[in-house]
Amino acid sequence: MTLAGPAAATLAVAGIALALEGCSSTSSAASPTAPTRHYHSQPDLKPPLVEILKRTRRMTPGYIFIAPKKDVAQAGPLILDNGGRVVWFRPLDTHGVTDFRVQRYLGRAVLTWWHGKPDEGSGGSGYTIYDSSYRLVAHVQPGNGMLGDIHEFKITPRNTALMTISRHVRVKGRKVLEGGLQELDIKTGRVLFEWHSIDHVQLVESYYRLPKDPGRTFDYFHVNSIEIDEDGNLIVSARNTHTIYKISRRTGKILWRLGGKRSDFTLGRGVRFAWQHDARRRPDGDLTLFDNSAGPQARKQSRGLVLRLDMKRMHAAVVRTFVHRPPIVAVDQGNMQRLANGHYLVGWGHQPHFTEFGPRGTILFDGRFGRGRVDSYRAYRFPWSAWPAYAPVVAVKKRTAYVSWNGSTAVVRWQLVAGPRKRDLRPIRLVAKTGFETRIPLRGADGWIAVRALDRDGHALGRTVALHLG
Repeated sequence: MTLAGPAAATLAVAGIALALEGCSSTSSAASPTAPTRHYHSQPDLKPPLVEILKRTRRMTPGYIFIAPKKDVAQAGPLILDNGGRVVWFRPLDTHGVTDFRVQRYLGRAVLTWWHGKPDEGSGGSGYTIYDSSYRLVAHVQPGNGMLGDIHEFKITPRNTALMTISRHVRVKGRKVLEGGLQELDIKTGRVLFEWHSIDHVQLVESYYRLPKDPGRTFDYFHVNSIEIDEDGNLIVSARNTHTIYKISRRTGKILWRLGGKRSDFTLGRGVRFAWQHDARRRPDGDLTLFDNSAGPQARKQSRGLVLRLDMKRMHAAVVRTFVHRPPIVAVDQGNMQRLANGHYLVGWGHQPHFTEFGPRGTILFDGRFGRGRVDSYRAYRFPWSAWPAYAPVVAVKKRTAYVSWNGSTAVVRWQLVAGPRKRDLRPIRLVAKTGFETRIPLRGADGWIAVRALDRDGHALGRTVALHLG
């Protein structure tokens, strides 16, 4: 395949991250904003409502990690507990935010996500790394003048980042959006590896409808996940070719294709997938993915899929499928995370649900955004322990204190302290933490008050500023 122009002339890259067809990363200005939560202690936070439809004793411990976007008052990374209560929310100045999760960098657990350009003002898109005190560790952008897109930011065991990238090129006079990936050293910014689909995958492999207007862009590949295989090579999913590729991390050569028009595997009963996302290779050799099978629709419903790959016979067989009841059809986005105990957490992409399944497909936990057009590109479950670098906050309304500490995971109780002088405050009441914000009656309190955060053993973790009741 030859590219028009010298050395595959590149068109403008700006805006690719938010213009990828088959994804949904921005808000519709004409749509109403979804209902939000309100907190007296932090009125600047407006996370969308979340409903927990089902939870059982067998659900996995840990928190839910999602990034609400679309018709929201505020988009941003959001951590929830199993009751659907906010643990941490970081509103961003953009409605483009995706792939919020826990990873490890330099031996420590960190939070990572992709964010788009600000809705107003200046600034660029990119990837963010926060530590367990919610302090910025690094802002990462691809090298070689590329822009990272919404789909993948994976930190590797050698502290590099694998990122999905895209760019416009011209192929035989037609505008084409190719897909690619880049590996970059986070600390130095040095590009270690870069791969572009146009060099390895022909346009005819695509299932995406070729635009009748030659002036419109042909999004033929649409890379949406990168995984490191056990031998160090890369597993890459391309939505619009219905194919999972194994790519040499040294040469860029395609080692095999699974699915699509040029599959190197024969496909057993029920294997065929379409418009898929989030392909992951397991240590036991199985491969998991989120099979959208929609956009246009190829099955009655979307599903999580576990496949067994016989590398000798080059045959793929279904091990397990995970479907929602009632059925869900997700035309874009979505993921399936295998948890350490063998359960699976499925994010249903442009549909507002996130669901935990037992190993045999039983729904153990099911949640969704409350009302309005709100979704999250992916959903995850992780353990997480955090001690914010900032202090808890308190507000007083009608002889009631409202206290919160955005992001703290260790607070079990709140201790109200009060006294006639700001520097002479003594304990007068102890209350259990009740969700993101806890209400504390102020009867018996006069003069100055403050609130201490206590852990399970009664140790003080932090304290609010002192307020005069007036």
